[in-house]
Amino acid sequence: MTRDEPRNEIHATVSQVSGGQVAIGGTVSQTSTTVGSSAPSATDLDDLMRQFEALRHEVLADPDTPDAAADKLDELKDAVTAEKPELSTMEYVRDWFVKHAPKFVGAVTALVVNPVVGALVGAAGEALAAEFKRRFQV
Repeated sequence: MTRDEPRNEIHATVSQVSGGQVAIGGTVSQTSTTVGSSAPSATDLDDLMRQFEALRHEVLADPDTPDAAADKLDELKDAVTAEKPELSTMEYVRDWFVKHAPKFVGAVTALVVNPVVGALVGAAGEALAAEFKRRFQV
């Protein structure tokens, strides 16, 4: 950086955070997920499925992404929509993307912590909802 180039500086003060997350940066995006006890609507589920398909399309179109990535997304979709959502599979798939397709980790994580997923998990019971919150810090 030369003396005449603008500097990108970020300064922040955070106080009295009583739960939740704080992210500070130039291109930060956050999603807040509430784990509820009622099942999502059919419209919400359709929207979630469209998000899965859109990401699957992006993954398949990317020449640098392993072929197995699309299969992992299918596993994630199955885990999310199971009668009792499979948290270990959700965690495994996210971690797989961290190792093998880091370009898509943000999008995969956004699917995992999607409010509709929170509703699906919450509808499966309090114990599962508590474990979901612990594993994914939502």
